[in-house]
Amino acid sequence: METTTKTAFTKQAWIDFIHGLQDRICAALEKEDGKATFQEDKWERPGGGSGKTRVIANGNVFEKGGVNTSVVFGDVTDIMRRQLGVEGAKWFACGLSMVIHPNNPFVPTTHANWRYFEVYDTDGNVTDCWFGGGADLTPYYLFEEDARHFHQTLKQAQDPFGTELYPQYKRWCDTYFSNTHRNNEMRGIGGVFYDHLRPSVVMDKEQLFAFQQSNGNCFVDAYVPIVARRKHTPYSDANKYWQEIRRGRYVEFNLIHDRGTIFGLKTNGRTESILMSLPPTVRFEYNYQPAPDSEEAKLLDACLHPKDWA
Repeated sequence: METTTKTAFTKQAWIDFIHGLQDRICAALEKEDGKATFQEDKWERPGGGSGKTRVIANGNVFEKGGVNTSVVFGDVTDIMRRQLGVEGAKWFACGLSMVIHPNNPFVPTTHANWRYFEVYDTDGNVTDCWFGGGADLTPYYLFEEDARHFHQTLKQAQDPFGTELYPQYKRWCDTYFSNTHRNNEMRGIGGVFYDHLRPSVVMDKEQLFAFQQSNGNCFVDAYVPIVARRKHTPYSDANKYWQEIRRGRYVEFNLIHDRGTIFGLKTNGRTESILMSLPPTVRFEYNYQPAPDSEEAKLLDACLHPKDWA
């Protein structure tokens, strides 16, 4: 692993980074949209903590999206022990979670999340802590140059911390963001995903903090150029129809498999913020299959057979 610059890690430093990242991502997306702006809803969590939900809707480019931050804490419950495997007396979590759904079917949906978690004993001592996160791309039509750009940007952010990381976390993403009930069909073309990264001799807490910052800071460069390249592409009702079919797969994953959704609902999280990730319009058709050799079939093939885009 290459040497990386260490930055002193504290919970407050992480909270400050997350709030600053929220500001930067929102500003970049507003600029690209040119019409809609994010509306902020501050909320308090019963049991401890608060958050800032920022939602954009009905824009020139973005039909619906959210860039949310939360700083929450509470008692470890029996449900958390049983279903989430969390052991301890109290917990703390802070992170950013975002989903952007575009109007134009030729602009991909994207999702990203970066988080930090701590567990405490009855005396308030930290007994466990870990980082998690990642970013992934869900196109409706496959442009290989876009797929390469997105994956290469994520790879460049991770390579300074070890060139073995991107291939590992890319595979993890391909596996995780799959609808296992549909023969492991991915909801998109992946990205990176990692969880439970604990301080170790390989990367201590300061290095993990720097790793998270690198991943979060690269997001705008990974996604916004793709939006700029595709947002003026003409589209038909048939293209929109296919977009809504694929959005159905997105809904299925989020409601059935996604750990973040499950964690939020099991810890009395804010329902509106948790379900913000769902697209505004969606279509479920019985056994829908795209025409052979069509652009829609090309996208489906990429979702069924993960590719090495970087």
